[in-house]
Parts: sequence; structure tokens; C-alpha cells
Amino acid sequence: MTRNIIFSKTRLPVRWAVTILAVALPCVGNAAESSSGPSGLRLLEEIQSVITELAEKAKPSVVSIFPVSGPGRSKDFPGERLPNSPGSGSGVIIDPEGHIVTNNHVVGDTNEVEVRLSDKTKLIAQVIGKDPDTDLAVLKVTSERPLPYARFGDSNTVKVGQWVLAVGNPFGLDRTVTLGVVSGTGRDNINLSRYENFIQTDASINPGNSGGPLFNLRGEIIGINTAIINFAQGIGFAIPANMAKQVIQQLLVKGKVVRGWLGVGIQPVTADLAKKFGVNEGEGVLVNEVFENDPAAAAGIKPGDIITKIDGTAIETPNKLSRLIAALPPGAVARIEVVRDGKRMLLDVALTERRENAIVASLPQSRSELKLGIDVQDLTAALAEKFKLKDHTGVLIAKVEAGSLAQAEGLREGDLIKEVNRAEVSTVNEFTAAVAKIKRGETILLRVLRESRAFYVVLKPSDR
Repeated sequence: MTRNIIFSKTRLPVRWAVTILAVALPCVGNAAESSSGPSGLRLLEEIQSVITELAEKAKPSVVSIFPVSGPGRSKDFPGERLPNSPGSGSGVIIDPEGHIVTNNHVVGDTNEVEVRLSDKTKLIAQVIGKDPDTDLAVLKVTSERPLPYARFGDSNTVKVGQWVLAVGNPFGLDRTVTLGVVSGTGRDNINLSRYENFIQTDASINPGNSGGPLFNLRGEIIGINTAIINFAQGIGFAIPANMAKQVIQQLLVKGKVVRGWLGVGIQPVTADLAKKFGVNEGEGVLVNEVFENDPAAAAGIKPGDIITKIDGTAIETPNKLSRLIAALPPGAVARIEVVRDGKRMLLDVALTERRENAIVASLPQSRSELKLGIDVQDLTAALAEKFKLKDHTGVLIAKVEAGSLAQAEGLREGDLIKEVNRAEVSTVNEFTAAVAKIKRGETILLRVLRESRAFYVVLKPSDR
């Protein structure tokens, strides 16, 4: 249960009271010595005034969003994202022309929604554009009078620990204001959208806050609130303002978002893979496939390369690589650092436009050290057709033993083994010879093709 402390008839949560007291108490002693100096109470009131003035300044730009008709309205409960059904949520007016930014999952598949302003005025907003990959949407309302609006700030300057204000309409409670701090930045792998770089905050975000703004103390929008974790308190996420601005600009100009495309399949660098490729765990991402006639192939990137930097920015996860490439426009030249056979090299890659059916991920990290447990056979045209393999050279996995290491690592019948410890294999004899070279206690690095997707996996046989 949260306790509260009352200062001058103002009720504050303990965590805020303690923080403010830490700042204010040194001033109280000084005030005792000088009647003209600021007292602790006066300092608290000044801090309180900043927050209340910010809230009054921010609230008018925040709107409530509802479906035009009642049926199909999403409840917008935490953890229940209904991308194809519009629901109640929040938004913020971002310019005098009446453009509003909100979440894509609030808008759903509709072309118009009802918007309610701070003075209870109801307007019909047209959906200008949507971007499911970042969960953003842009609306537009027309009004005969000037509309209040808020400006974007620079989310790159956001620091962990800074105060923020979340404004929205949780549970239908119009323009609810909550105060908190930035708990983290650069959060990804939350599995809420394709490109994730969330600001994490403990400012209370509840159902109905989706699409509402996250303000800094200057009243600038530094994020668009998008989700909460339904089993935790004080963990909410906002899309950074700089990402939102980039998406909004393209939606307003083109009606869609166009992103750069590299043309590779990638996966995380686990501890086992790091040892095999001579890098540190988590350093870069592993290229498991290079698509023909795409930018990476043209620039000389190869399967087995470790991409460590893009334009000087270090890469630690597949999500970060995808996000950085997607932020570049088609035609841009990205300078990419790769590690190949222990050597670092720089390659200039001219990006093209991202394909909608792009495949950029692979198997999860390794988890087991059981026996190998696979039977292999030479690939035939009939088997290639049966397992929908785009490549007709390699060794086919005919059987995976239940409970084996191979099964634990995600291998299955119909997978095509292309390499053993970086050496290509096209027949069972070549596969057998490659495995025979592996000494007791060593691991086996396999490059595997499944239908149209390639990936690397490390196996740790307990015996030979």
C-alpha cells in the first residue's frame, strides 16, 4: 500500500516526498539563519508550482479518441493489443493545422474516429496515415477556432531519472496527469512493434493512455505512450519523440513510411557463437543469410560475417540493426563494419527500399548440451520440393531424435545443412568427413536452411 505525506494540504507519494525533502531540508537550516532566505516550504511550493503550471499548459493539447460507432470498440486492456479493431485511447495535437498523433492500435482499420477536446467539443478526425511497425498514426481535425497544441522535444537528450509527466484518458477519466521519472531508455525486445526503442517510465500509464504524450518539464513531447506490462506496476513504455517525428513527417508527405533495406538474415551472437566466430558475446549480430541481388550482397557482405557497427554506432542486437537501417532512406549509403575470420573491415552499402515480407530473424539462443541426435541424407529434387527449400545443395536432416541436443536447439526434419564449421557440405559423405574432423569436447557450428530462411546453430555433442 502506498503511503502519503501531506505538505501544505498537498498530498504526495512517499517516494516524491523523500526526493523533494532531500533537496529542501538543507535550505530549512539556512532559512533559520536568514529570514529573507527561501524556506523549505517555499521551495516545495515552487516545485509544486512548476508541476501544476506544466499540467495546466499540457492538458489542453491532449484529446480523447473513440470509435465513431460503439460496436467493435476495443477495451484497450493492458497486454491485450487489438490492432485490427479501433478503441478508446488518447492523442495529442501537434500543430495549428489540427494534426494529431496517436497509436496505430488505437485507430485500427478505421478511416475516421471521434476526437473529444479538452472543452468537450467533439470532432470527426480523418486518418491521414498509419505505421504498424512503430505503432503510430496521424489524424487530422478541422476546426473554425485555433486549437491548442504541443511541440516535440529532442528525445535524444532524455536522461534516466529526469521527471516526466504523462497525460491521457485512462478508464475514461479525461486528461489524467501522472508524474514520474524516466526509468530507462533504448528498451527493445518488448515485442510490441517491429522497431522498438522505448523510453521506460514509472509515470502511471493505464488503459486509455495509449497514444497520449509524455512531457518533459519544459512542456515538450518527448514520447508517445504506447503500452504497459500487465503483470507489473510502474513499468510503462513510450515511443521516443525523434522516432515519432520521422514517422509523422513521412506519413504527412507520402501517406506511408519508406525504410532502408539491407538484405540479410541476422541472429544474436550467443556465447557459443561468439567463440566460433572470434568475437565477444553480444558484440554485433551474426549474418546467417545474404539475399541475392540485394544491397548487402552487392557490397560483399557474406554469411558468417558479424556486423558490429553501422555508421559508427555499435550494434548489440538484431533489433537495433533493423531499427538503424530502417531509419535510413532508400538510396542512402551506410558504412558497415563487419568481422570476418577475425578481421575487421568497412563496407559501404547503398540501401534500397525495405520489402514488406522481409525476413531478418532466426532461431532463439542455444539452451542445451544433449547428444546430437540427427539422421541425414542426400537431398533430392523431390525432397527439396516437399520441404519447400529454395536451395538444392546441402545435406537434409531426415530425422531428429526426441530429447536430443538437435531438437533442443530447434532443428527439425526437413532442415538443410549447408555448412559444418564454416565448410560447405553438399553430400552425406562431405558432412560425415567434416564431423569426423571435430575433436572430442569441441562444438559443431552448423549453417542451416529452413524453407527460405537460413540460421546458424551451435551443437555441443557429449560424445562422438
